Amino acid sequence: MSRSSNRNDFFQTSASQDDQKRKDTKSRNTNGNPIRLQSKVLAIREDPLNDGLVFVAQSGGTVRKIILETGETAAVFKGPTAPLTSICFSPNGKLLFAGCWDNTVWSWDVASGQPRQRYEGHTDFVRSVTSARLHGQDVLISGGADAQILVFDIVSGSRVSTLKGHIKGIQDLTVDPLSLDPDTPELIIFSAGSDREIRHFDIASGTKDLSNTDALLAHDTNVYKLHFDSDGDLWTASADKTTKCLVREDGWKANMTLQHPDFVKDVAVHEQGGWVITACRDEEVRVWNRSTGHIYHTFSGHFEEVTGLVLMGSTVVSVSIDATIRQWSLKPDELQRAVERAKNPTEDDEAKPNPESMLTEEEERELAELLDE
Repeated sequence: MSRSSNRNDFFQTSASQDDQKRKDTKSRNTNGNPIRLQSKVLAIREDPLNDGLVFVAQSGGTVRKIILETGETAAVFKGPTAPLTSICFSPNGKLLFAGCWDNTVWSWDVASGQPRQRYEGHTDFVRSVTSARLHGQDVLISGGADAQILVFDIVSGSRVSTLKGHIKGIQDLTVDPLSLDPDTPELIIFSAGSDREIRHFDIASGTKDLSNTDALLAHDTNVYKLHFDSDGDLWTASADKTTKCLVREDGWKANMTLQHPDFVKDVAVHEQGGWVITACRDEEVRVWNRSTGHIYHTFSGHFEEVTGLVLMGSTVVSVSIDATIRQWSLKPDELQRAVERAKNPTEDDEAKPNPESMLTEEEERELAELLDE
């Protein structure tokens, strides 16, 4: 019996059909100069060694190196047969890592594109990866849906320690920038969980959870992303439809809350312009005034959930499960023109239809459920 991955072959409500028509129409817009790929984009990172390049993790199981100016793919990193959720680089930028649905972390040599070793130990899929240098040793830190944080020696692949404290899956990991001082004996990692908790661990001590039973509870539900600004304060993105700024000097209490109409999936801070940029499940990229907390502009172009952001100078690069990469300028004159265009919109230029996903219908549904989780 044949199987179909075409959404039109399945029962749909009138509301879902109307929403799909809206998305099909919106998919033709060219806002943000879209770079169109073959499968959903779940994560993005800037190339640490070269300007104008980004790496994106895709649901099709590949990482692509993209030249933003031309939209060309400079390299494809292959091997996994399951979606990749997150990416990072080794401290020297020469190795690429990707967390995968197959419960492992894959690695490649950036220059050659050749696969290196895989890091195993999670019992559920890996949601976040990051790296750091600890006592002269390069370490890889991974967070999984199994609520574990694993620390590996990058060179040998052996597990250095297992950090526990969350009762539900890890959503994001980030290193406290103030602990990166070589004269500091600690190396602090902050973790966000599906249990709404934000915890912090001293990796240098092995297993010490600095939050103990008093985890940071700034949100009502899942915390998706963590981002430190130049002051060392922590910005968060949550499924409770808010982004918050947690102030270090005030015991991590929130001094600003940015309300959204849907789940917030990522947050970044543009220090020079004084902006906070957020990615939302409602398909929008928002620019907020950091001083007042008021929304300044909304970049519209994506036609599915926005999954990630990266700041490259005065350009915001956003990715989405609509399989596009888009770029938005924060330069004062160009941002002002974007605000004026939003007040007096014109019909979008036609663009090529969005390519079909490489996933089956069943895999599409599973991916959507996990992203919603």
